[in-house]
Amino acid sequence: MVMLKGREMGMFILASTIGGFNIGDLIFQLTMLLIVIGIPVVLILTLFVFSRRNKRLNRIEEKVDKLLSDNENKD
Repeated sequence: MVMLKGREMGMFILASTIGGFNIGDLIFQLTMLLIVIGIPVVLILTLFVFSRRNKRLNRIEEKVDKLLSDNENKD
């Protein structure tokens, strides 16, 4: 039995095949799938966060305006 170490083991894993399909191909395909799914998810989450932040800022601005107008009416 031959013992592989470090880089040799990594190269063996990438070069090994399962039923004619390379492990390296599998890793590449999974990485590309994650990227293809991940980019739209990140974009949608970013838009959602900015939308919520904008609504929150609008509510705070309305409250500050109301407080300022109430303070001016008292004087």
